[in-house]
Amino acid sequence: MNIIELLDSLEKKALRDSSLRAVLLATQKEEQPLAAFCEKCKELGYEIYEMDLINAGEDMYASMKRSTNGGGENSPKPDGADDLYELFMANLAR
Repeated sequence: MNIIELLDSLEKKALRDSSLRAVLLATQKEEQPLAAFCEKCKELGYEIYEMDLINAGEDMYASMKRSTNGGGENSPKPDGADDLYELFMANLAR
């Protein structure tokens, strides 16, 4: 499973389980939220590592940018556009 599939699976599980959702959302309050999130994921059996998560977000954003404007756009990306952790947390918080 790739990172996107792992996050999707974990998100679906957390949306059905309020205690899991609370545990994952609590990682945002840690001194190093991304590290805490990845550790919790590994405890839950989801092999998600910080650099893999960061790279997947950047790759996803670059792919999306290329597909919508041919890669020629130089405007800055919106905050969080390549941050899969933040997108994941936003989905859990709604």
